[in-house]
Amino acid sequence: MKNNITNAALFSAFIFCAAIWIAAAKTDKRQNYMPAKNMEGQPEELGKVKWLRNIEAAQRLSKKGQKPILILFQEVPGCATCRNYGNNILSHPLIVEAIESEFVPLAIFNNKKGSDAEVLNYFNEPAWNNPVVRIVNADKRDVTARLGGNYTAFGLVNSMLLALGASNRVAPKYLELLGAELQAKALGTEQANIAMHCFWTGEKEIGEIPGVVATEAGFMGGREVVRVEYCPAVVSFSELISEAKKSGCASHVFAEGEQQKKAAGKVVGSGAVSEKGKYRPDKEPKYYLSKTHWKYVPMTALQAVKANSLVGQRKPPEGVLSPRQVELAEYILRNKNLDWEDVIGVELGVAWGLVEKVKKRS
Repeated sequence: MKNNITNAALFSAFIFCAAIWIAAAKTDKRQNYMPAKNMEGQPEELGKVKWLRNIEAAQRLSKKGQKPILILFQEVPGCATCRNYGNNILSHPLIVEAIESEFVPLAIFNNKKGSDAEVLNYFNEPAWNNPVVRIVNADKRDVTARLGGNYTAFGLVNSMLLALGASNRVAPKYLELLGAELQAKALGTEQANIAMHCFWTGEKEIGEIPGVVATEAGFMGGREVVRVEYCPAVVSFSELISEAKKSGCASHVFAEGEQQKKAAGKVVGSGAVSEKGKYRPDKEPKYYLSKTHWKYVPMTALQAVKANSLVGQRKPPEGVLSPRQVELAEYILRNKNLDWEDVIGVELGVAWGLVEKVKKRS
C-alpha cells in the first residue's frame, strides 16, 4: 500500500500538473474564509496574516528564531487577483497560523517607492504585478523555488512544506495534512460506498487509511455504509477495499460503475457487490467526535476524519490539530456555558466565524 503523501510527492504534483492548478484556482475562489477586511487597519490584499514591513527586521527575527522569511510581493491596492489571494488564500485560518508560526512574514508592496522598491529591485521582481511569494533565509537567499502565477492554497502550502524541509525544520502535522488534502482535491478524488456491521466503527477504521480525505456514515440498500472520498493517486479503489476488509469493515460494496464492480468483486467476492443505491446520511456525523467538546472546534475535512479515528480509539486528537485549534478547545472547556455550535462538516472559515461570534457575545 502506498505511503502518506510526502513533500517530494507534493513537489512532483506542483511541477507536472499544470492543468490541475486551473481547477484548484476555481475551487479556491469558492472558499468562504473570514474576510480580511475585518482585520483592523490591514489592506484586504494582505489577508489575515500579521506582516512585517521591514526586511532588516525580518532578517534579524529570521536569525534569532532560525526561521525562513516568507515574502509576499503584493500590489496594494491591487486587482481582483490580488484581492482574491488576500481574502481567500491568505485568510485561510491554518495557512495564516502556519505563516505566522513557522516563518517570518514580510509584505513588500510592488507598486510603492522607497524601501519597498529597493527590496523589489534586489529580488528582481516586477512592479505592479500579481502576488508572488519568495521564501528566503536570513541572508536573502531563496530556500525554495519562487511561487508566481499560481494563486492556489495548494501552491502556497506546497512551497511552505518544501521550504521547511529545505531548512531542516519539521513541518507541523496539521500543515502536512492540509497539504495532503489540498493535493487530493487538485489531483481529483473519487467516491466509494462500503458497508459493514457498524458504520461508526467503519468510519473510525477507514479514516486511518492514507489517501482517504473525507468520510461520512449513512445508509444504502438497507445496510450501514461509510461513504468515502479518496485520492486514487495515493490509494487505489482495490487497495481501499482491501484495507477496509482487513479491519472487518467491508462486508459489502456498493459499486459505482463496472470498473469498481469488478475490482470490489476480486476483494470481497462478486456476491458481496451490488450497484450503488440511494444514500441517506446518519443523523450523528463523526459519531466519536460528536460526543466530545471537539465537535465545536473548526477542522478541515481530513482533520475531522483523523480526529474522529483517534477519539474512537480513546486517543487525544491534538496531534492532528494546530496549536490555535487546541487552544480554542481548551477555551471551550473553560467556558462550557457559552452557546457553542456544532461545526462538524462546516467549512473551516465559516466555522471559525461562528466561533468568533460566540466569543464576542460572551
